[in-house]
Amino acid sequence: MATIRASFLLLLLTILFLSSSVLSWKKDEFRNCNQTPFCKRARSRKPGSTSLIATDVSINDGDLTAKLVPKKINNDQEQEQEQEQDKEEVIQKPLIIRLSVYQDGILRLKIDEDPSLDPPKNRFEVPDVIVPEFESSKLWLQRVSTEEGEFGVSSIVFLNDDNEAVLKHDPFEVYVRKKSGERVLSLNSHGLFDFEQLRVKKEGDDWSESFRSHTDSRPYGPQSISFDVSFYGADFVYGIPERATSLALKPTRGPDVEHSEPYRLFNLDVFEYLAESPFGLYGSIPFMISHGKAQGTSGFFWLNAAEMQIDVLKSGWDAESGISLPTSQGRIDTFWMSEAGIVDLFFFVGPGPKDVVRQYTGVTGKPSMPQHFATAYHQCRWNYRDEEDVANVDSKFDEFDIPYDVLWLDIEHTDGKRYFTWDRNLFPHPEEMQNKLAAKGRHMVTIVDPHIKRDESYFLHKEASEKGHYVKDASGRDYDGWCWPGSSSYLDMLNPEIRSWWTDKFSLQNYVGSTPSLYIWNDMNEPSVFNGPEVTMPRDAIHYGAAEHREVHNAYGYYFHMATADGLLKRGDGKDRPFVLSRAIFPGSQRYGAIWTGDNSAEWDHLRVSVPMVLTLGLTGITFSGADVGGFFGNPETELLVRWYQLGAYYPFFRAHAHHDTKRREPYLFGGRNTEMMRDAIHTRYMLLPYFYTLFREANTNGVPVMRPLWMEFPSDEATFNNDEAFMVGNSLLVQGIYTEGLKHVSVYLPRGQSWYDLKTGVAYKGGVTHKLGVSEDSIPAFQKAGTIIPRKDRYRRSSTQMVNDPYTLVIALNNSLVAEGELYIDDGKSFEFEKGAYIHRRFVFSDGKLVSSNIAPPALGSKFSTDCVIERIILLGLPQGSKSALIEPENRKVDVELGPIRLQGGQSFTAFTIRKPNIRVTDDWTIKIL
Repeated sequence: MATIRASFLLLLLTILFLSSSVLSWKKDEFRNCNQTPFCKRARSRKPGSTSLIATDVSINDGDLTAKLVPKKINNDQEQEQEQEQDKEEVIQKPLIIRLSVYQDGILRLKIDEDPSLDPPKNRFEVPDVIVPEFESSKLWLQRVSTEEGEFGVSSIVFLNDDNEAVLKHDPFEVYVRKKSGERVLSLNSHGLFDFEQLRVKKEGDDWSESFRSHTDSRPYGPQSISFDVSFYGADFVYGIPERATSLALKPTRGPDVEHSEPYRLFNLDVFEYLAESPFGLYGSIPFMISHGKAQGTSGFFWLNAAEMQIDVLKSGWDAESGISLPTSQGRIDTFWMSEAGIVDLFFFVGPGPKDVVRQYTGVTGKPSMPQHFATAYHQCRWNYRDEEDVANVDSKFDEFDIPYDVLWLDIEHTDGKRYFTWDRNLFPHPEEMQNKLAAKGRHMVTIVDPHIKRDESYFLHKEASEKGHYVKDASGRDYDGWCWPGSSSYLDMLNPEIRSWWTDKFSLQNYVGSTPSLYIWNDMNEPSVFNGPEVTMPRDAIHYGAAEHREVHNAYGYYFHMATADGLLKRGDGKDRPFVLSRAIFPGSQRYGAIWTGDNSAEWDHLRVSVPMVLTLGLTGITFSGADVGGFFGNPETELLVRWYQLGAYYPFFRAHAHHDTKRREPYLFGGRNTEMMRDAIHTRYMLLPYFYTLFREANTNGVPVMRPLWMEFPSDEATFNNDEAFMVGNSLLVQGIYTEGLKHVSVYLPRGQSWYDLKTGVAYKGGVTHKLGVSEDSIPAFQKAGTIIPRKDRYRRSSTQMVNDPYTLVIALNNSLVAEGELYIDDGKSFEFEKGAYIHRRFVFSDGKLVSSNIAPPALGSKFSTDCVIERIILLGLPQGSKSALIEPENRKVDVELGPIRLQGGQSFTAFTIRKPNIRVTDDWTIKIL
C-alpha cells in the first residue's frame, strides 16, 4: 500500500509539474525560425536561386503535365553546384508537375516526386479534405496553346471567360492573368522554389535534429518545400490563421520591418497566448486572401498538413535581386515554407471577396448547418463541480431572467480523466441531470479529448491497445505521452477504420449516462502532449500508411473532430445534426462543427484581438467561431466582463468560459446594474437569433461568413481595408467594440454609400464618415445599414427552443430612396430535412411604399416544413412623417401605423413608426401598403 501511495504521489507531482509548464506563455519552449532548420535554410535562399525549367509539356487525363528538371548551366555555375552537392550528396531528380482547371475559375497545381524513379516512400498527400463535389467539377483540358515572347516560351490554358493560366518554361513560373494581360497571382516569380527530395539513409548519415531535450530522427532526411507567391493589385493580405494578431497581415521581412519571425502554422497548445504575435496557435489554415481597390480579391491555398512558416514581404525586400516584374501593378509578395508534404496548390481568382470565399469552400466544403440551439448562448466553466452545482446554476439563470441554451462540463466530470465515463460520486444520475435541462429546452456538452489514459482497467484503452489503434513512436511501439490523465496514448485518427471504430463510442449504449440532448467538446486535439517537444507529439511518430507525424500534424485534430461529429451523426441515425466544438482546426473543419479561439486571458487586449481572430477564421471558412467571453485565465474586472458580453453577443459562437482557479463569474453574480447589462447583452443575441440563423444558412449555402470584415461588404471603400475594430454581422449590422477601460468617446467609421441607423435609438448617421460618439455603459455601438430588413424575435424565454413558436418582428431600415430588403430562413432547427427542401425562405422587399413578402425556396423534394408563426410588429426606420395606416393584401385589412418602442425590453425605450399586430403568417405571400 505504501508503494502504491508513493507511486500515486509521484504521478500527481509529475502531472502538476508538466501541466504547470504550459500554464503560461514561455517563449523558450517553442521554436523560432532560426531553431527550425527548414525555415532557416529557406530564408537564407536568394531570389533567382531556382534552376528548374519545365519540359515535356503535354495534355494527359485532362491536365497539363510537365517535368521540372535542373537547367543546364555554364561551367562556373556547374562547379558551384557540384560543390553544394558534394556537401549534401543530393541529386536533383525530375519532378512531376500537373495543372488542373475546375469550374468557377479555380486552378490547381500539384508538384511531386516522380513515382517511376522509385523514391524511398510516397510523400504524404492530405486525404479527406477536398470534397467530392469539387473533384467532379474538373474541366478536362483538350488543348494547350503556346506563347513565345521576350521572356521565353509559355504554355497557356483557359480558366474562365476572364482569366487564363500560364506555365512559363524557363525559368519555371506559374501565374494567372486576366485576358487583358494583368496578372492576378503568381508562383516562383522571384525564383525561390525549392523541393528537397526524400533520401535513402546510408551508413554514416545523421539527419537528426534536436530541440531542448528532444531529438527528431528524420529517417528520410530534409524534405522541405518553399516558394514565393505574389498577389497583384493587392493593398493587403489576410488569412492563414490561427494567431492573435491584426486582420491585415503585417510584413515580416523587408526594409524597417519590426518583426523578424514569419507567421507560423503549427498546431500548438499555447496557454495565455500573447496578443499581437505572429506565433501560431491551435489551428492552421494555409489559405491567404488578398484585396485591393484596383483589382479586387484573389486567394491562394496550399493543402499541406506539415508545419509551415510564411513571410509577408515588405515592398523593397527584393531591391537587389535584379528580377523584373510588371511595374504597372502593385503587388504583395509572400514566401511559403513547409517541412514536408507535396505541392498541392489552389489559385482563386475572385474577383470579389465573397467569390473567393465561395471558391475556397467549394474545395474544402461549406460550413455545416448548426442546430438552432447551438447559435444561442452557452455557459461553461472548468468545472461545474457536481449535479447540485449544475442545478443551482440552471435555476439562477431562471431566477434572474437570463436565457441560456447549453451547460458545459469540463474534464473533472469524468472518472479519473477517462472519457465516456462519469465520476459517480459527483454525477450519480447523469441522465436525470440532462433530462431536467432538456425539459426547459436546454442541452449539455461534455468533453472528450484525444489522449486515452493508459490504464488496463479502462475499457477504451484496453480495446484500443488490443486492436492496435494508437499512433506509434519511431520504434514502432504505442506512443506514450503525458496529458491530463497522466500516461496516455493517442488514437491514429488518420486511419478511416479507426475513425469508424470511434463513431460507435458515442452511441447511447456505449456512452453510458449520455442522452440525445448531450453533445461533445474536443479539446487538446492539436494534439497536446505535456512532455512532448513544444508540448506536442514527436515529429517522427508513425501514423497509418507509414506517414510521419511531421507530415500529418496540423490535420490530426481535424480527423478527431471529423470522427466525433460522425459519431454523433451515427448516434442519431443520421437524422440529428451534430454539435461538436473543436480547438484544433484545419481546412475542412467547418464541415464538422464550431471552433473557439482557445485559452485567452481576462485582459482588454484579448477582448480587442478576439475580433480579428474571429474575422480571420470566418474568411478561411470557419464561420462558427468565437472567443471565450470574459477570458479563460484570470479574473476580469466587471467593466471588462460587461463589455465582453456586449461584444460576444455578436460572435457567431457565443460562450462564456473560465479556468477553475478563477472566481465564479456567471452573469447573475454581479449585482443589479451589472447583471442587468449582461442580461441585456444576452437578450440582444436571443432577439437577433432569426437573423443569425438566416446567416448561418447563407454560410451553409455559399461559404460567406456570419461575421465579416467591413471590406467584404464594402470592397471599394479603402477606409475599411485595415479596420478590424468594427465588423459586419451579415450585410445589415455593423458592430463597434469598446476595448478600453473607462472610455468616454469612441470613433466609429460608417462605410459610405448609405446611411446607418443606431440599433438602440433608431437615429440615422451619415455613411462615409468617422463619427465621434459618446460611450454608454449599457451597450456598444451597433448600427443597421439603410436599405436592409432584419428579422427578430422580441419575446424572451428560458431558451431558444422555447421561442420556436413566438411571433416575429421585422425592422425595416429605409435608405434615401425609401427602399429596403432582407431575408428570413426557418427550418426545424435540428434535422437534415432542410437538405430535401423542408424549410421556409422568405424575401421581404419594401419599395414604392409597399412591403412585399415572397417565397424564394425551391419546391421541397420530400416533406414540407410549416409553421404557424406570425409577424406581430413591423418597425419602419426612416419612414417620412404623415403615414397613419397601412393596408394588408390580399386580406384587404387596415392596420394602424403609430409610434412604438424600437425594443420592447432593455432599459430606456426609443420609438419609431410601427405597424402593430399585422398578424400575417410568415409562410404566406402578402403585401402591406403604407397609406
